[in-house]
Amino acid sequence: MASGGEGLLTLSIGMRVSPEPGAVELLRRYNVVLNYAINKILRLDLRSIGSVHNALYRELREWFGLPSRVAVDCYRDALANANAWRNNPKKGKRPRVKKLSMLLHPGSGYRVKDGYMEIIGGIRLKIIGWDRRYDGYENGEARLVYRGDKMILWISKKAPKPQPYQPRDAIAVDINERKIVYGDDRINKERVTKIGEAHRWKKLAENLQKKYSSPRYPAWRRRRGILNRIRSYHRKARNILEAWARKTSLRIVRFAKKPGHAVAREDLTGLINSLRKIKNKDHRMRLIIMSYARLGR
Repeated sequence: MASGGEGLLTLSIGMRVSPEPGAVELLRRYNVVLNYAINKILRLDLRSIGSVHNALYRELREWFGLPSRVAVDCYRDALANANAWRNNPKKGKRPRVKKLSMLLHPGSGYRVKDGYMEIIGGIRLKIIGWDRRYDGYENGEARLVYRGDKMILWISKKAPKPQPYQPRDAIAVDINERKIVYGDDRINKERVTKIGEAHRWKKLAENLQKKYSSPRYPAWRRRRGILNRIRSYHRKARNILEAWARKTSLRIVRFAKKPGHAVAREDLTGLINSLRKIKNKDHRMRLIIMSYARLGR
């Protein structure tokens, strides 16, 4: 991932590390402390980092036994979550972090050395693999994430922006429901879309939800298996579209980059709102799914 800045790009580099038991235990403790800190910040209406430090630092160090720098990063993380909830115009329940992740400060919070990533407190994690193209840039703040049996350290780095790309010509891209066509006046290539496959899974999910919304099934919302199946169908449709969009985009960029061309596509402003007015429900759903893929959402 990358974001812009004044002459710099902020990159997020993933580094896979070994999920040592000590690190997993620290992440679980950090998660408990983080939710405690969020609730206290909101209960006391703390706004500044100084007031949060005075109210929480000693507790996080003495009651929960967090290392000093981890305690500081924890209440900084908690304040960011609390402020995000405060600034959300559609507030729901108080925020609760469920996923295991931990904010780490470079140097005093973590360091990468000799094939290992070290966390303050003496925890060493072996580096399994990472993108070494950006090793020459300084490490910034990082976030250690644990999902399933994988542990990844996401490190932010700042790199100079590349020079503006000067294309020699352009290739056109036209995306329709059935296929995508791209090329120039000499070469045209076609790829079949995955809209039909994604629509099939989307329709399965909606039919299942409609079936169990019937009065004959008053307690369906409490049946975890049915809910999980509906979610899995929606997730399957989304994953199909995302995988297809990423692979096809990469193929088009490589096709354009080889002769030094730019990529041109049609203006899609207001496309989704226009498609919602179509009366045929199934056709409208297919087009909306396709339009989201075209917009890269």
